[in-house]
Amino acid sequence: MKFKSIKARVSFTFILLMAFALVAISIVNMTCLGDVYLSRTKKALEKSFDLCNANNGKTSDEMETYCQVNGFIFGIADENLDFLYTNSQDGERMASRLFGNVLKKEDENTTVIEQKESYQIIKIHDRFLGINYLELWGTLDNGDYYIVLTPLESIDTAAGISTRFDAVIGIILIGVSVIVILLLTRNIVRPLQELTELSKKMANLDFNAHYTSGGEDEIGELGKNFNTMSEQLEQAISELKSANAKLQKDIDQKTKIDEMRQEFLSNVSHELKTPLALILGYAEGLKDNVVDEDSRDFYCDVIIDESQKMDKMVRKLLSLNQLEFGNEQLNMQRFDLTDLVKNVLQAQQILIGQKDAKVEFCVDRPVYVWGDTFKIEEVVTNYLTNALNHLGGERIIRISMKQENGTVTTSVFNTGEPIPEESLDQIWVKFYKVDKARTRAYGGSGIGLSIVRAIMDSHGQKCWAENREDGVEFYFTLDTKVRL
Repeated sequence: MKFKSIKARVSFTFILLMAFALVAISIVNMTCLGDVYLSRTKKALEKSFDLCNANNGKTSDEMETYCQVNGFIFGIADENLDFLYTNSQDGERMASRLFGNVLKKEDENTTVIEQKESYQIIKIHDRFLGINYLELWGTLDNGDYYIVLTPLESIDTAAGISTRFDAVIGIILIGVSVIVILLLTRNIVRPLQELTELSKKMANLDFNAHYTSGGEDEIGELGKNFNTMSEQLEQAISELKSANAKLQKDIDQKTKIDEMRQEFLSNVSHELKTPLALILGYAEGLKDNVVDEDSRDFYCDVIIDESQKMDKMVRKLLSLNQLEFGNEQLNMQRFDLTDLVKNVLQAQQILIGQKDAKVEFCVDRPVYVWGDTFKIEEVVTNYLTNALNHLGGERIIRISMKQENGTVTTSVFNTGEPIPEESLDQIWVKFYKVDKARTRAYGGSGIGLSIVRAIMDSHGQKCWAENREDGVEFYFTLDTKVRL
């Protein structure tokens, strides 16, 4: 138990006060108790004189009982000093005492304590017995003599016994008090210790701990306030963290937008550089009239083709921008995905024939899903066009649908060269091209799969690609039930 603790200080202070009180009582007893007993005995002697005087110098049951209780020896003598009555077994000694006092024979052994008109109280030493007595003698109203005495040794003994008794009782009380104060201080200090531990946890931003000792006193009220403060701090810090997270998200979003803007400008300028150079070169050739009539048509076809490619790329960029920033609202409706795929295949029949592709689509039953029909058609078209442009090997394109747990997963597989594993996650990024020369050859811009990702994100769905042994397979998902 550290002395700095409240429990130790309270216990030590209480024990110190108890010990000081015991010492003070002992000192008072040793110095004053004798005088107190002496004063009390004097009053008792005076009362016995009054009782005798009130009874006209005769004894009474009340008087004898009073003297017996107080341990007094008394005697009554007439004016000739002949004893009329005494409760002492040695009447002659009592007569001798009274005779000595009246004739002042014992003045040298006597100390007068109090002198009254009818009597005096003296402290006298018995030369024969060697004992000190407190004695009252005097003349009653009827002229008789009265003498009463008690040994002083009994007073001193009683005072000593009382002092020792008080000391023993005081020590016992101190011991009991120490136990009691330790128990009391433990009950008082325990809630304070709990509050101390609670404050340490709160300082470390741990708000799970709460004050549990209870109580309706000041400490209990403090504990309740601690709990309230802990809950309010936790709520405030939670709100602050949420605000910080939102602020960080806004900062990240702004940074991402800036990066996207810079990347967009860089990619667009790069993508437009080649077609613009071709258009500029062929246009200058036409202006300078450096070509013959046959070449003039070829130059015009190149300019028109490059212009159409740029127009197509710009339209895709605008569509992608609206999707990424959430500016384009989805027209969600329930439609037959099987019918949509068949329509896309029908629209691409000429290109399929040019590529000598073998398309396999064996789904005949209707498959109803929820989505924006126009956007999903764009996804299927992009997948199919991408498959046709990267067709190889057996030149097979296989379109499949799998329904499970309320979700339809559609896949478009094409035989050909696999995508490098490190590029599987990059192909969804704007302007990313695995083979730039090949992409340029078929007029690709590297935006189609970015549009697919943006469309599926706006639907809250997934899209991904996986390599197979003989080709690549692209996937996207749609719900069969509307999400509320």
